[in-house]
Amino acid sequence: MKIVRVSARWLHAPIPTERQHVSDFGRVASFDTALVEIETDDGTVGWGEAKAAVGSAGSCAALVAAIEHELGPAIIGRDARHITAIWESLYHGVRDHHAADTGRTMPVLARRGTHISAISGIDMALWDIAGRSLGVPVLTLWGGPRRADLPAYASGGWADADGIGAQLAGYTKRGFGAVKMRVGVMDGDVATSVARVAAARDGLGDDVDLMVDAHGTFTATDALAFARAVEPYRVRWFEEPVSPDDRDGAARVRAAGLVPIAAGESEFTRFDFAELIDRDTVDVLQPDLAICGGPTEGRRIAALVETHQLELAPHCWGSALSFVAGVTLAFSSPSARVIEYSLGANPFLHELGDGVPAPVDGAMRPPTRPGFGVDPDPDALDAFTVLIGAT
Repeated sequence: MKIVRVSARWLHAPIPTERQHVSDFGRVASFDTALVEIETDDGTVGWGEAKAAVGSAGSCAALVAAIEHELGPAIIGRDARHITAIWESLYHGVRDHHAADTGRTMPVLARRGTHISAISGIDMALWDIAGRSLGVPVLTLWGGPRRADLPAYASGGWADADGIGAQLAGYTKRGFGAVKMRVGVMDGDVATSVARVAAARDGLGDDVDLMVDAHGTFTATDALAFARAVEPYRVRWFEEPVSPDDRDGAARVRAAGLVPIAAGESEFTRFDFAELIDRDTVDVLQPDLAICGGPTEGRRIAALVETHQLELAPHCWGSALSFVAGVTLAFSSPSARVIEYSLGANPFLHELGDGVPAPVDGAMRPPTRPGFGVDPDPDALDAFTVLIGAT
């Protein structure tokens, strides 16, 4: 199964005004991602996703260029089934033979950011090919599901204090037993974030799990003040309380023991996640498989989580491809207990193509289609593709 073609495209979908939300990322008016397509000499095609930003909007031009002009050409002619060897060669570049000989990492200078996101999309497509070529879901290749189902949590929650209770209660009416809302700098001050959480809990009642996500926008001092103030409202986890650049601040927030801390969607490779664990900054780890290095690296991160007896909750805010990849990782790991399901405007989760599983009565079932099971619709791809360089 030799690789004969690697291509990428930037997908851009405007979001109707009535469905837009406002957060610390500003008014989110579009959804963007990079779609990777790999074909082998027997005609098998695999699909993957690479993301330029954790938020849903952003330019993917650099990602497409990296995949089509740098990383893609480097793997033409290689066996698509040799996924680990391809991952390592893309990570190490011209020193890959030295890394193989010594058993040590010798990564290219661009060992974070766009380079790793590009590897993520390629890696995801290769796993898709592996499953499709054998007629089984990738989950089967990873040992099958740990559980028969996993609860999903509804991820949204941007309304103000007057509306947040009703907004989140609307999620629970769709069957979700857990919900997540946004807090942080978007609120202007800690007191406003606290008031919104209090209103959320009042609207939800006591039987629904409530997570909060600050997108890394609090200072450590403000994060601690917020955590103390919301302690009575039974928050399941406090996500990205401080910037991913502030490891000391993250450790301070977790050391207070006020609420479990979640993080990871902004991190690259297992080495970032190992640091989060070593620095005692986190209880719940959230790799995004379109950012962190792909499914290959996601499995390594899951192994770290399992070894340290922490919780795995993949970040699933992306297209149908990264969503199913994250769901697959969650079902394969004994450390996963819940799955994120986006309730924001997300055209690529719902309109990219067939084969996208959805929660039923607030729970996900294991994926069953070959590969990651998402078959992009050609008409949708044409409608959403950005012609880079076009005027």
